[in-house]
Amino acid sequence: MRRRRLAPLVAVSLTAALAPALAASPATAAPAAAPSAGTPSAVSPPAAKSALDRYAKQKPDWKRCEADSPAAYQCATVKVPLDYRKPGGKRIDLAISRIRTAEPGKRRGILLSNPGGPGGEGLWMPMMMKEELPASVLKSYDLVGFDPRGVGRSSPVSCNLTPEQENWLRAYRAETYAKDVAWARTVADKCRKKMGDRLPHITTRNTARDLDLVRAILGEKKISYFGYSYGTYLGAVYAQLFPSRADRFVLDSAVDPQRAWRGMIQWWAEGAEPAFDRWTEWAAARSKTYGLGDTPKKVDRTFWNLVAQADEDPIEVDGQPTTGDEIRDGMRALAFTPKYASEAVVELKKAAAGKPASAKKPARITEGGGTGAPEWAGKALAAETPADNGTASFWAVVCGDNSAAWSRDPETYRRDAIEDKGRYPLYGDFASSIKPCAFWGKSAEPVTVVKNKVGSLVVQNEWDSQTPLPSGQALHAQLKGSKMVTVLGGEGHGVYPSGNACTDGAVNRYLATGKLPAKDVTCRATAESNAQARQNQKPDVLPGSPVPERAPNRF
Repeated sequence: MRRRRLAPLVAVSLTAALAPALAASPATAAPAAAPSAGTPSAVSPPAAKSALDRYAKQKPDWKRCEADSPAAYQCATVKVPLDYRKPGGKRIDLAISRIRTAEPGKRRGILLSNPGGPGGEGLWMPMMMKEELPASVLKSYDLVGFDPRGVGRSSPVSCNLTPEQENWLRAYRAETYAKDVAWARTVADKCRKKMGDRLPHITTRNTARDLDLVRAILGEKKISYFGYSYGTYLGAVYAQLFPSRADRFVLDSAVDPQRAWRGMIQWWAEGAEPAFDRWTEWAAARSKTYGLGDTPKKVDRTFWNLVAQADEDPIEVDGQPTTGDEIRDGMRALAFTPKYASEAVVELKKAAAGKPASAKKPARITEGGGTGAPEWAGKALAAETPADNGTASFWAVVCGDNSAAWSRDPETYRRDAIEDKGRYPLYGDFASSIKPCAFWGKSAEPVTVVKNKVGSLVVQNEWDSQTPLPSGQALHAQLKGSKMVTVLGGEGHGVYPSGNACTDGAVNRYLATGKLPAKDVTCRATAESNAQARQNQKPDVLPGSPVPERAPNRF
C-alpha cells in the first residue's frame, strides 16, 4: 500500500502503565455449561470466574521480539485455558506483541488487530499498523498484535499434512470424486489423531475469549480493534460475546457470520460470476488492445475455448502444462481485476497457439501476482512452526466453528458440486465439492448468532474476490450499530489504507474521534487506490506463510 510491500486482509491501544487493578473481570469469557449461541456473553459458575481471575493476574514479561527488530516492538507469552469451560484444566500459550504510543499523555487504550485467515499469524501486525496509521491515530493507542490460538507461536497445531493434502480446492470430476472423498476423510482423520483433545477448542469463540483475557491482563476496560477478512468475523463474535467491552471496531473486507463457513467458501463461486461478466465487458470495450473479442459474448467464448482446449491437451506455459481446471481456478480471483485478467488470457491464448508467450502474465492465472511480505515480517516470525500450521488451524476453525453447516453425506457434496458448476461455471464445483469438514467432529458449541448494536465501521470494496460485496452488506445488517463505507469500483481484498482520501479519511476519523459517520458512506475508487488495494493480497503465498490471508484460498 502506498509504498506498501505489505498487505492487510486482514487495530490497538494500551496505557503507558498497566492499571493496578483489573478494569473488568474476564469471567464472562468462560462459557456456561450449555451457552446459547446468541447471548451477548456466557456467564460461568463462580469457580470458573475464580480460575479466570488467576489468569487475568498474569504479568507479561515484555521483551524485544527479535534481536534485529525495533526495540519498541515487544513480545510476550501468556497462558490461556484450552477449554474455557474447564479453566483449571490444560493451558496453552498465547503470543502477544505491542508497540506503545509515543505520546502516553494522549493515550486512549489498546488497538488490537488481526490480519485474517483463519490461520493467519498476527504477531507482526503492530509493525504494519504503525507504518500505515496516521499520527492522529497512533498517539491514541498502544498497538497490540497476537497469534491466535493454535497459530504461529500460540501453541501451534499440526495435522502432519503433506503439501498435496493441503491442496483443498478441487474441481469436481466424476472419475476422481472417490479419491477426493478419501482425501477429505484422511485430512480429518490425521487432524483428529494429531491434535486430539485440542481440536474442538481451536475456534473463533475461544479466540474471542482469549482477546478478552488479554484485555483483562493488560488492565483495560475495553478494546479497540482492526480486523481484516476473517478478522472481521472474529471482531463481530467478540462484539456479540462482550458488547460492553468493544470500543472502536473497524471491520475491513467482511465475512457474513450467517454463512460461516461453508457458505462463505461457496460465495467465492457466486461472487466470481458477476466479476467474470464485468471482465468480458471490459475486455470487449478494449478489443483493439487485447484482441479477445469485440463483444462480451465473444470474449466469453475465447476464454471457454481455451479451457476446453486445455481440458483436451494441457497448454504449456513456460514449460508447465496447465489444465482447464487450473485455468478456471486461477481466473476466479483474477477476474476481479479486468486488466490483469485480460493480459493473462492474451498470453495464454498465444501459448495455446504454440506462439512465444510471456510466462509472467499467464502465470497470474495459476500463481497470482502481487508482492511479498516485508523483510522484517519473516524475521519477526522466525519461531519454528509446523509446515502445515496455516492449513491445520484453518480447518480447525472452519470445521469447528459450525459443524452443523457441513453435511456428513459425501453424496450431498457431489450433488452440490454438479449443480453449482452449472450455476457458477467458473468455480461452482471447486467451492461446493467435498471438504474435510464432512468428516469432522461435532462443534463444542453452537455457532455464534451475530445481532447487536455495538458501534463499528464496516469497510468494503465493490469487487472483492474473497469477501464479495454482499458479504460485507450482510455483516453491516447484522451489526445494528454499524456504518458502512463502500468503495464503488474498488478492486482487491483489503481496503485500508489505499491512499483514497474518502476511505482512509473515514477510517482515520473514526479511530481518532470515535465518531461514526452520520450515515453510510459511498466512495469511488481511483486507479491509484485500486493498485494499492491489490497489493493487499498475495495469491501465490503458500499456506502457513506469515500472511496466508493474501492467498486466494483464505479469508
